[in-house]
Amino acid sequence: MRSSDIIDMAASAYGERPAFTAGKDSLSYEQLAAAARWAADELRTQGHRSLVYLGQSGLAFPLAMFAAAYAEVPLIPLNYRLAHAQLREQIAMLDAPLLLLDDAYTPVLDGVSVPHRLTAPWSAEARAAESHELAFVCDDDSQPALILFTSGTGGTPKQAILRHSHLTSYVVQSIEFGGAGDDEAALTSVPPYHIAGAGAVISNTFAGRRVVYLPDFSPESWLDTVREQGVTSAMVVPTMLARIVESLGDQPAATPTLRHIAYGGARMPQPVIEAALQLFPDAEFVNAYGLTETSSTIALLDGAAHRAAVESRDPAVRRRLASVGRPLPGVEIEIRDDSGRPLATGQQGGLHVRGPQVSGEYRAIGSTVDAEGWFATGDVAGFDHDGYLFIEGRSDDIIIRGAENISPDVIEDVILRHPDVREVAVVGVPDEEWGQEIVAVVVVDEGTTLDAEELKRWVRSSLRGSLTPRSVVFVAELPYTPTGKLQRAKVLEEVCGTGPST
Repeated sequence: MRSSDIIDMAASAYGERPAFTAGKDSLSYEQLAAAARWAADELRTQGHRSLVYLGQSGLAFPLAMFAAAYAEVPLIPLNYRLAHAQLREQIAMLDAPLLLLDDAYTPVLDGVSVPHRLTAPWSAEARAAESHELAFVCDDDSQPALILFTSGTGGTPKQAILRHSHLTSYVVQSIEFGGAGDDEAALTSVPPYHIAGAGAVISNTFAGRRVVYLPDFSPESWLDTVREQGVTSAMVVPTMLARIVESLGDQPAATPTLRHIAYGGARMPQPVIEAALQLFPDAEFVNAYGLTETSSTIALLDGAAHRAAVESRDPAVRRRLASVGRPLPGVEIEIRDDSGRPLATGQQGGLHVRGPQVSGEYRAIGSTVDAEGWFATGDVAGFDHDGYLFIEGRSDDIIIRGAENISPDVIEDVILRHPDVREVAVVGVPDEEWGQEIVAVVVVDEGTTLDAEELKRWVRSSLRGSLTPRSVVFVAELPYTPTGKLQRAKVLEEVCGTGPST
């Protein structure tokens, strides 16, 4: 199955039901399919071999995604938050592209000779065109559907290739076609260049659920949109949920239509999700764990597991709130040691995944999947005895102190419970005696003061002495990627450059 098959099925089944909403404008499934077919004809006629999208979330994005699928070319969304020079470098890497861009990003074109269209007039022209059938039909699901530049938190971004078979297998195995009611609406604030942005287009179109776009996130605008649009489900990254929780204070959210909140893309601090469960008592929370290379989600912690964990007095059950749940159907996960041997339940090691939605392929590099179909994610993880998967962090993030592997998030969750702490990053710095020592880099709430020794005592009251930071550095802010991932490499650069203050 191809992505274009999904919009064909949706247009036939749902017709004039609204599919995507941005502000006061909406696009139905029939309108979307017709406009995408026109745009696909234009792409093929003009000989473009890729469609590049440089813009925020809006009606032009799903149109571009399905137009590229019809035209048999990959869609390549770019990170509009990058410096113009970086964007020009990425555009120069691409194969005969047509560049679609929002008006705000036209300065990127300076010094670049590339065919381009502005998203607003391009979308308007496609929507105004007369509906027609394509002169060509393709059923090859092995063609590239998406090329996504990875976030590159620890190095140079790579171009991950996702083929139609990867995207559609995830949807078909996880979602019921037409399973959404005609009153359902999903709010998404993640940008188009993130796998979750593309996944929202495919999965909600398959389900028949209207997508509501909020390109400029703030806690206030997010809550207003939920209430005004009657949003029933929403997808956020952890930094967004943390800001929503902070803005609500101790007042319940008062969002009566909101029934599901999904989060992912980075680690969720446990104090944040615990507070959110209190503030949104009628909503089910879902932790969706996945990677760009796996076509998004490979494991889920569902709503029932969230509630059971937060209400339980059993430490083993409560601990599940820090897990990513269980693997999805069709997904196999193994935990392996450094030599590649599978580890027993309860042991931590490298996470390997296999399944039809797994790509593990990069442009100019090739496939990194082994002969048996396994992809090494680079995450350190382990299963508990009830089959819940716990992600301990990236292999490069694990602190090795005196031959003990220490996951930073264990310490971070304790520090975040201090009433004066807003954000924290725990990192390991070189140490002659222990190999690495623990440093906590902390952002405190405005108007508060916090002593380093006080914070160390706070950690020591909950964790053993070997997990207490040797040093504490106070900073004004921490570096994150645009999708909310903490950039530990940059934190380390700052710490090593300035020296910890103790």
